[in-house]
Amino acid sequence: MGSRYDAIIIGAGHNGLVTACYLAKAGWKVLVLERRYLVGGACVTEEVFPGFRVSTAAYVNSLFRKEIIHDLRLKEYGFTVLERNPPSFSPYPDGRYLLLGPDPQLNHREISKFSARDAEHYPRYQAMLESLATVIEPMLTISPPNLVRPGMKDLWRLLKLARAFLGLGSQMGDAMEMLTGAARKILDRWFESEQLKATLATDAIIGAMAAPSMPGTAYVLFHHVMGETNGKRGVWSYVQGGMGGLTQALARVARDCSVTIRCESEVTKILVKHGAVTGVALAGGDEFHAPVVASNADAHMTFTRLLDRGLLPLDFVEAVRRIDYSSASLKINVALSELPNFTASPGVQPGPQHQGTIHICPDLDYIEHAFDDAKYGRPSARPILECTIPSVVDPSVAPPGAHLMSIFVQYAPYSLHGSTWDQIRESFADRCVDLLTEYAPNFKASVIDRQILTPLDLERTFALTGGNIFQGAMTPNQLFCFRPVPGYADYRTPIRGLYLCGSAAHPGGGVSGAPGYNAAREILSRSGRRSAH
Repeated sequence: MGSRYDAIIIGAGHNGLVTACYLAKAGWKVLVLERRYLVGGACVTEEVFPGFRVSTAAYVNSLFRKEIIHDLRLKEYGFTVLERNPPSFSPYPDGRYLLLGPDPQLNHREISKFSARDAEHYPRYQAMLESLATVIEPMLTISPPNLVRPGMKDLWRLLKLARAFLGLGSQMGDAMEMLTGAARKILDRWFESEQLKATLATDAIIGAMAAPSMPGTAYVLFHHVMGETNGKRGVWSYVQGGMGGLTQALARVARDCSVTIRCESEVTKILVKHGAVTGVALAGGDEFHAPVVASNADAHMTFTRLLDRGLLPLDFVEAVRRIDYSSASLKINVALSELPNFTASPGVQPGPQHQGTIHICPDLDYIEHAFDDAKYGRPSARPILECTIPSVVDPSVAPPGAHLMSIFVQYAPYSLHGSTWDQIRESFADRCVDLLTEYAPNFKASVIDRQILTPLDLERTFALTGGNIFQGAMTPNQLFCFRPVPGYADYRTPIRGLYLCGSAAHPGGGVSGAPGYNAAREILSRSGRRSAH
């Protein structure tokens, strides 16, 4: 008979660790089981190349909830964020470039190079987003109401939400469009410069199998501007020492709260008796028992791989089967002997062009054409590249004189027509390197080594179904009350005592910690045991 616990967490990703910390702070005896050799899930730092500290998957921070940072005193445990200033650089084939950041004067000067009208409109666009965020952002840390079987608590939540939206007045239409509409339509209405629109549009497609012209991409755009760094909205940062700096800090908090964390402990089955969870079984045969199990895995993995589907209602099984995991994201981590020397902004010494995200994406039609390839099962002939060089801001992640680059690539569809990712991974990575070299002629020669994570690799390594980095597409039919499926958006499942605590639940993907935070609150509430903080 294995050890007994108050709660077992499946997966030591950032959300699972957040849930574990809050339960342990309430006095629970908690066990966290992680399949890989280290904690962090897709939010990790690994020595992929000798001497380099690589943020293997997730690579920038902004969305992580300030409530969690405060409650768990994460800064005292080593969590440090480093601002990127300016946070955005877009070079163009004609030799011009666009810098964007939190400085209004910089933005006005830079955008004016392409459109005086857009330079005037941009502050109003930001103010519009800020206004919408005051209503939408608080929704990230609430439990969505049950629309299928609403009780009094659900009706009260709906009433509060209705009042909040009514408070928007004439901006209610903007809010609805942002939640359900197409990013391109919004950007076309606000701006005329293709350079500015393309830079902003990249936030609408990251992790999505969608073009900016498709409904639902406006929310993905908005999702990426809701975060903050040091009180500055929409500013993304690096985590000192790589993204694992966050999850290692969470693990230190958890251990200080007496959480037991076991790595290389793959859960292969969730144990159930009389409709209630009783524990889990590991690949090696060990069993651990608890009346509460919270899964940080996605819904497909949790309900199809770890549970006997015969234990679940047929309509629930069918709803889970319909979850869309379409993915078109690929990651390349690159060790460099020197910084890219951009034709648009020359220099191999660290400069503004190296600080933040480098967008290789000249206009909106470029994105649409790149997506056209993906629709038919082909990687983009001319992909969109989002490149970051954390070593410019945080020298600790690379050896002296060397640099580390992360390239996030769209579109690289999970399902290919006529080939496999194992067959074309190198040639597609070569295509991305060649494309970046068009903008920085020294780039290809500066590559020391590289790691390629195709959608298939993301699935294999991080147990992300379909390689989807959000544990399910962030489309309107898979958000809020509908995530993961209607009737079960409050983190519970049809199995008593079994909860979801990862990005498969509201509010979805990104390194926010909100699903884990919300799940812990629901678990504590339903158990009748209050949090200790």
